[in-house]
Amino acid sequence: MDWRTAWSDFDGVTYLNTASQGPLPRVAIRAAEAVLEWKRRPHLLPETAYFDLPNRIRLLLAQLIGAQPEEIALTTGASTGLAVVARGFDWQPDDEILIARGEFPAHFATWQPLALAGRLKVRLVEPRNRFLTAEDFFPLFNSKTKLVSTSLVRFDDGTRLDASRLARACRQHGTLLLLDASQCAGAMAINVAELGADFLVSSGYKWLLGPYGTGFFWAHSKWIEQMLPSPSYWMALQGAAQFHSLKMTEGRVTPGARRWDAPETGNFFNLAPMQASLEFLVQTGVETVWNHNQRLMAELVERLPRDRCVLASPADPAQRGPFLCVAARTVEKTSALYERLREANVFVSLREGALRIAPHLFNSSRDLDRLLSVLAV
Repeated sequence: MDWRTAWSDFDGVTYLNTASQGPLPRVAIRAAEAVLEWKRRPHLLPETAYFDLPNRIRLLLAQLIGAQPEEIALTTGASTGLAVVARGFDWQPDDEILIARGEFPAHFATWQPLALAGRLKVRLVEPRNRFLTAEDFFPLFNSKTKLVSTSLVRFDDGTRLDASRLARACRQHGTLLLLDASQCAGAMAINVAELGADFLVSSGYKWLLGPYGTGFFWAHSKWIEQMLPSPSYWMALQGAAQFHSLKMTEGRVTPGARRWDAPETGNFFNLAPMQASLEFLVQTGVETVWNHNQRLMAELVERLPRDRCVLASPADPAQRGPFLCVAARTVEKTSALYERLREANVFVSLREGALRIAPHLFNSSRDLDRLLSVLAV
């Protein structure tokens, strides 16, 4: 199948940057245009949209990660879920949070302010070798280690963590595990039960192909009722659909994770196209995306001009996520390559001194030809 037809024309651009922004497929564009019409002519807006859309999104996300819909909160990105966990426990000054060096800034932005306020401690995990592994965390575990906050796939080099191995170690020490799946949810098979995590956060605008400002937070059912209470968006109240007759004196939240939904959960501008994109992914199959990307990355590795570029991701495909990184022989040369690629209308990301190349179904060997034509000069 020519998957490129599922997206709008890229107008001569070679886009290999899904790890930054996933382009909306045509079905999502049509959904967005439909809801714009709702706002242009509000009498067309169905009342059910406010509650039905979030519920459908929850169901689709649950299918993608092997969870239950009631375990999922709808957020504006990964940071929202991180903040829920940070607010959800009575941390003590000696409690330790483990974060690996080079982790995405959202993790530090969540935990470091609490550390600076003396409410807990942040300990940095130093990779023993070039790429982070589950084993790198093990020497830092002790009775004070309360949580590990880490990415399932690293944003900077595409390293895929052996999360189930790390989860086993966490359970042995009574430590919580929070995984950030922003760089793989929608492009790699995920089953939260197999991963063994306690929490999972993700943006929705990368591999899930949703609009910017979307995401989700998954919490294992055993923690939902145990976490500290916090203010909830009113749509999480029991009986919220009948808000005109709701007894406000009770204020009980609906069981499940929706208590952590971002305000204005029924934002149909974002959720209608997100639903369309998620339906597209479910129907297409995440394994289709994964296999397609694996083929393209294997081809790229094989054709990489080794006299000019080196692989900046793990060489073993089993240790990588749905993308990979390459670099020139110096940081300066890598930056120059990045600028030359942009001039040639080939779009990738420059991350930590490497070029992050993140294809999707709309990419083909022809796109690699254009990429390599620049890398080889």
